[in-house]
Amino acid sequence: VQLEAFGGGLVQAGGFLRLSCAASELTLASYTIGWFRQAPGKERELISCIRRTSSGTEYADSVKVRFTISRDRAKNIAYLQMNSLKPEDTGVYYCAAAERGICPSDGSHYRYWGQGTQVTVSS
Repeated sequence: VQLEAFGGGLVQAGGFLRLSCAASELTLASYTIGWFRQAPGKERELISCIRRTSSGTEYADSVKVRFTISRDRAKNIAYLQMNSLKPEDTGVYYCAAAERGICPSDGSHYRYWGQGTQVTVSS
């Protein structure tokens, strides 16, 4: 089972990117999907999550309003739309899948991980 995160890149502050998380041998709609960010010199943090059961969403305060998580059941892809990007959004972004119905902030609760995609926001 493998997740693949892609869509990162270099963008100017104020710009936007859409990250995608695709899965092979895994139905993403059956899992809680989290997007984590690891900024340079910082610990990995959960920035957004969409719950398996209700499809309810959660966001870290730092990205609330600017980022939107969603998933396309037909395509089996989860997305993270990132608008109004700031230099502090720079980091490696990972998608992960958990079997729990809530949004664990602890990465150890996520069973499957993507390889990460780099997002760099220039000022």
